[in-house]
Amino acid sequence: MKKSNILPASELVRQREYIARMRAENDRFFAESGVRRRAYVLTFGCQQNEADSEKLSGLSIAMGYELTGAPEDADLIVVNTCAIREHAEQKALSIVGQYKHLKAKKPSLVICVAGCMVAQEHRRNDIKFRYPYVDFIFGTASLHRFPELLVEKLATGKRLYCPEETEYLVAEEQPIYRESDYRAWVSVMYGCNNFCSYCIVPYVRGRERSREKEEIVKEVRELVLRGYRDITLLGQNVNSYAKDAAFGYDFADLLSELDAIEGDFLLRFMTSHPKDASRKLIDVMASSRHIAHQFHLPVQSGSDRILGLMNRRYDVARYLDIVDYMREKMPDVTLTSDIIVGFPGETEEDFEGTISILERVRFDMLYSFIYSPRKGTPAAEMEQVPADVKSARFERLLTVQNAIGLEKNQALLGKPMRVLCDGESKKNANLYSARTEGNKIAFFEGVPEDTGKFVNFVADRADAFALYGKKIQ
Repeated sequence: MKKSNILPASELVRQREYIARMRAENDRFFAESGVRRRAYVLTFGCQQNEADSEKLSGLSIAMGYELTGAPEDADLIVVNTCAIREHAEQKALSIVGQYKHLKAKKPSLVICVAGCMVAQEHRRNDIKFRYPYVDFIFGTASLHRFPELLVEKLATGKRLYCPEETEYLVAEEQPIYRESDYRAWVSVMYGCNNFCSYCIVPYVRGRERSREKEEIVKEVRELVLRGYRDITLLGQNVNSYAKDAAFGYDFADLLSELDAIEGDFLLRFMTSHPKDASRKLIDVMASSRHIAHQFHLPVQSGSDRILGLMNRRYDVARYLDIVDYMREKMPDVTLTSDIIVGFPGETEEDFEGTISILERVRFDMLYSFIYSPRKGTPAAEMEQVPADVKSARFERLLTVQNAIGLEKNQALLGKPMRVLCDGESKKNANLYSARTEGNKIAFFEGVPEDTGKFVNFVADRADAFALYGKKIQ
């Protein structure tokens, strides 16, 4: 019998009572002052963090706050943190440090730090002793308790350090403020059971737990009815969704049911683990109407020895078999990957294996990282590669991949394609930006009415990271 992953309805009712209390207080303040209190939510990290922040924003609105894009205007600041790399943690702590002067100017300001970083005991202690103006913190398992913690903080005036939940559960029916009205994130599962030796995720997001298929289908169907055009299913290891046999279905079955929804939309998913990328999943993609022919499949290293040290549980041959089958079934598939450079113990021979897999697979795009030790993971205790060696290898990797990316993009020149427009580009003046089905960035001369719509496009110029062209009829 399948154990329920769902937060009890009684707990949701309890949190709604806190939401109502906070709403009443904020409405009273508005009636007396004519000013609505404001909340500012800042996000670091992955798409799952972005999806979590949309819930934190939704809860803030439900509690009677208006959202603001300026922390200096806020009455409530929520910093949703990332722990995947040391740089992400240091950047978040630096930003939190800058809020000290805001608190000095407005003592009533409430500052909260949430997310993956504060699920680690040493970071919780950092906040407690080095950032005394932070009012409360909570980890990923306690997101649903945000209203309760805010009410308790305001009622008692005490700093709160929400202990990590003993059990990670799925909270359904949370209010969500979606930042886009045509692109959406939909979490299908949370947590991870893989324990890759370099990764902190299982320690800060808990074990895998999947949402019920009916809830996901309902959410996606509602998004399509509201006009969403690009929907991405999220999970730390999305294709191990519903792995418990008691569910009676798997990720490929979920995709099949979502693909049956009527409408003009693209369906994506990330991130996948090669050990769970089945031929059944690829077959469903190949025969679908709505699933984008795009696959993000992290390889991490081209050395079997390093993959073993990483505890990845596949080898290069298995990875290449997946790629070959994918390209057999979907010749137009856009393939992207993650690679870690300078993993502990990596030799020149190991790194040459990584270069070889780049040249063999020819990824459209690569997310590459220099290995960063994460406290509490096995790899942090291994013999480290010198920093200068890691940097040199990283630069070589980028040189190889940039040449491949350019060549892949140049092959698309002159070929009509449909892109989803995101509006005016922030980087290229007078141009609009869009995404292809393969999630490549495209730039063209557009008009405001193009935003949020599919546009027919043809590229006449390319670089390693983007396409440039024009709209066509």
